[in-house]
Amino acid sequence: MRLRSSAGLSGLLLTAVLSISLAEGAYAHPDHDGGYTFSDGARDAHQHGDTEGHLPASSSGNIEVVSETALKNVVPEKIADVGVLGDHAYLAAWGSTTCKYNGVHVVDISDVSAPEEVAFIASKEGSYPGEGIQAVPISTPHFDGDILVSNNEKCSAKGRSGFGGLNLYDVTDPAHPTPLAEGMGDTTVNGQGKKAANEIHSVFAWDAGDRAYVVMTDNEEGTDVDIMDITNPRKPFLAAEYDLDETFPQILQAAPSNLVEVFLHDMIVKEIDGRQVMLLSYWDAGYVTIDITDVKAPRYLGDTDFADPDPELLESAGLAEKPEGNAHQAEFTIDNQYVIGADEDFGPDSAEGFTDDDATVFPSSQGSGTTHVSGGSTVTGDAVYVGQACNTDAVVPPAPTTTSGSQIAVVSRGVCTFTEKLANIDGKGYEGAVVVNREGIDGCGLFGMSVEGGTPTFAVDRETGFGFFDLTGYDEAGCRAGTATNFPGVAIGTVGDVITMKAIFDGWGYVHLFKNEHGKMTELDTYAIPEAHDEDYATGFGDLSVHEVAVSETVANRLYFSYYSGGFRVVEIENDELVEKGHYIDESGSNFWGVEVFQQGGQEYVAASDRDHGLWIFKYTP
Repeated sequence: MRLRSSAGLSGLLLTAVLSISLAEGAYAHPDHDGGYTFSDGARDAHQHGDTEGHLPASSSGNIEVVSETALKNVVPEKIADVGVLGDHAYLAAWGSTTCKYNGVHVVDISDVSAPEEVAFIASKEGSYPGEGIQAVPISTPHFDGDILVSNNEKCSAKGRSGFGGLNLYDVTDPAHPTPLAEGMGDTTVNGQGKKAANEIHSVFAWDAGDRAYVVMTDNEEGTDVDIMDITNPRKPFLAAEYDLDETFPQILQAAPSNLVEVFLHDMIVKEIDGRQVMLLSYWDAGYVTIDITDVKAPRYLGDTDFADPDPELLESAGLAEKPEGNAHQAEFTIDNQYVIGADEDFGPDSAEGFTDDDATVFPSSQGSGTTHVSGGSTVTGDAVYVGQACNTDAVVPPAPTTTSGSQIAVVSRGVCTFTEKLANIDGKGYEGAVVVNREGIDGCGLFGMSVEGGTPTFAVDRETGFGFFDLTGYDEAGCRAGTATNFPGVAIGTVGDVITMKAIFDGWGYVHLFKNEHGKMTELDTYAIPEAHDEDYATGFGDLSVHEVAVSETVANRLYFSYYSGGFRVVEIENDELVEKGHYIDESGSNFWGVEVFQQGGQEYVAASDRDHGLWIFKYTP
């Protein structure tokens, strides 16, 4: 895996990209100041919802709420993915808001109208599961029964006491789960050995006959497709690993230049025509299918590209902007005719900018909770350096009189939170604020901000910030090895270039319909809830991105979606188009993470995990 550029990528953008190179190991969790790299954001708690509010209650179609079950020790945003096998559902309790009571809830759903929690599998202290909770039967010479697989990421702030890797549990008797192996995985990063297995974000297991395997995302190195042999689930071992865009470079697309975060997020494996076919969601590279029948010799089958301009944004809002990528999760329909891709995007706004002495556009991002700048609007002013702007620093000076008549505070990241910095800038007369990244292995590049304040706020990489004051000699390697926050030789109050920051509204994450074919797959249609591409819903209504898709096991064209605050959605494929058939949003708001289809008594049900509550079971009757 690598972050790549096209021939048209500007030097400024290339620097920002290299600064968050996944192959360099930039996988720190969000810092206490509220910052995160975009690659990290796809895998950690920040990106799973920090927007307050929700859509009003509504429903359509014949969707019945069969039951809703509150789980033990659940606080808002505690519940993650859901899996179902037989008469039991398994729901992850993850470490987003608290680093305790992490693990897997086991729920008896034999009576769908009255589910009952019967067991809880606790994670090791400091670790938590999230994506890819899966229970699956396997039959090998070493094991014949049901296993549960889960991932491990770390949430311990001090010492990071948890472990990474995968967990395997014997759930043949679901009420009495038994550990088979815990914390197992790849123990190397870029060829260097380490004691504990790398953190992983998602897992998927499959029975291949005499052998069984699990594929995992590897959060810590470029070879991020890790395949474990679990034929003997008590003694799993690493069988193969791949950096997919190096193994199959055809999955990359040359343009647009912003599709640079190329890494594995999620995957499934399905037997199709006697072959084991893996469907991978490879973020900015798109959705990829490979023949993994021989795990040591994968064979490319097909992949998708992101259309430019973004087709759903153009259709829904009439806006022509670059696609964002963000291939998050995907499924084959039961007849294997289609691939359904779910792009997860929690940032309906992006930004870019330029200065008066350099028209080259540089990338940026808007702060999450500051005064919203609507798409197409700009904030312009002379750059005025205000240092770190923390409570312990020199007082931020009022905006001085400058030639352009307006001013933008340029702030160094470091020491205190972004919200504290903004509190010291608000009311000082600045039109906007731009936070410039600090030095360090998790710094230098472009980043996102969770921040509250009144002044419109943007983030830029460190080299871009240097350019505001015409500093020369910027060195990327030196930046990543350094610890500085403030700009060298630039005094507080120094006036630099005139900066123009442009806000871009590009909507929330949505759904793609592709024809399942070899080579480049044809995109047939896209689908989003109406509010997702309406800028009036950019803030204050919760997260309006799709998260996961589950396909019907009985009706080839029927799909179910968990849409966070957009609720539970039922969609069908008609004449190669995605048509909504029904939805449900609870009266107190919904926050659905996972969806899983299961059958009981000849009836199809859908289990959905509400992040703030627990397990919901739906029935759709057209």
